Amino acid sequence: MHDTPDPTVVARRIAERREQLGLGEEDLARRAAMAPRYLRHLLEAGPGFDPGGFVRIAAALGSSPDELLAGRADAPPGHGGPGPRPRLQNLSEAECWELVGTHGIGRIGLSVEPGPVVLPVNYVVDRASFAYRTGVRHATAPEEGAAVSFQVDHIDEYLGRGWSVLALGPAHYVDDPGELERLAGLAGAAPWAGGDRPRWVRIRPEEINGRRLVTG
Repeated sequence: MHDTPDPTVVARRIAERREQLGLGEEDLARRAAMAPRYLRHLLEAGPGFDPGGFVRIAAALGSSPDELLAGRADAPPGHGGPGPRPRLQNLSEAECWELVGTHGIGRIGLSVEPGPVVLPVNYVVDRASFAYRTGVRHATAPEEGAAVSFQVDHIDEYLGRGWSVLALGPAHYVDDPGELERLAGLAGAAPWAGGDRPRWVRIRPEEINGRRLVTG
């Protein structure tokens, strides 16, 4: 069950879904077996006024009541919109390292043909560097010594706040057996993507900077 969803937010989700499907308001009303005037009243009053009517609307949109009332659980960040009086603050290098933590999910940016690619990887932080596992000739395997970017960020969808850290530097493969064994024992070292990923890539940033989005 959902706690009194905001009718305005629910109506916006319905309008966005309707526009994605190329439906007019009357088209949606006809699909949901209700008069257009009643549909408009229902959207203004909210789901509590006629729960069954929202079930019919969801079916007409090829969606589910939960998705209309609470939003998609797997939706990309940003659906909530900006918070009140948003502004950006620059982060110090120490703050950047503190925010990225000891391990997490980041994005590696590589220069390849026919154009640059950015791919997600799970990483560990080790001695002022980022390290992650990849396989031979995998998409996330850079050329030895290639200049790359590495980005980590976090978004608080509810509050409209977040931060982003960007690191730039060369990528090198770790070959020392002792180092490989030590890296494999760190928290977060196991590759989320699975498969055979025996190689470790280390990025020791020549530059690291970040920004924090604050509100209020």
